[in-house]
Amino acid sequence: MEKREQLYSGKAKSVFRTDYADKLILHFRNDTSAFDGEKIEQLERKGEVNNKFNAFIMQKLSAAGIPTHFESLLSAQESVVKKLTMLPVECVVRNIAAGSICKRLGLKEGIDINPPTFEFFLKNDALHDPMINEFHIRSFGWATDEQIKQMQSLAFKVNDVLKALFAKAGLLLVDYKLEFGVYHGQLVLGDEFTPDGCRLWDAQTRKKLDKDRFRQGLGGVVEAYEEVAHRLGVDLS
Repeated sequence: MEKREQLYSGKAKSVFRTDYADKLILHFRNDTSAFDGEKIEQLERKGEVNNKFNAFIMQKLSAAGIPTHFESLLSAQESVVKKLTMLPVECVVRNIAAGSICKRLGLKEGIDINPPTFEFFLKNDALHDPMINEFHIRSFGWATDEQIKQMQSLAFKVNDVLKALFAKAGLLLVDYKLEFGVYHGQLVLGDEFTPDGCRLWDAQTRKKLDKDRFRQGLGGVVEAYEEVAHRLGVDLS
């Protein structure tokens, strides 16, 4: 596969064309950002850890019948993925109160959310990814009614699969963000699933093992990601 020009560069990943029209190369960089890019640092090994972590999770989800864009690992920091037409919304599932929902609703961090809750956000950094609802999505044509239902259904199916997977590793899946796109008419999970886009706590101590370590200046960010990967059995060699 031939790597061609860069299509897009986000906060922590770059996307490149290939000599296949429907395949892209996803490059996981060592960049780490928070607060819509206000805090940025380079963390050694992070790109490689996230690339391999994402491959592991996407393969688990695919085996459970959830369509994903992941194709294969290409190198330490790169993967081959399907080229999707991305929907401009983010889907968030929350099992435990943390982050923005605590501020918005005055909740105490750490309380269980039962049943888990689901939220839509508009993918727009300039607007700080505002929370939206199904009516906004329909009115502005960001997704169809069927796609809205599919996103919700698949997001909760991901929750069932990953809560069990992380529980076996002694971890709590607090919350996570998903993005979806369309590939040959089918709704497919895109972007990534790494500790950059979810919250993971140790089940016993509730130690934070995700990007909140970076946001809150706790240190040991990559080491925490590696700990989660090792618990899950991700091959980081």
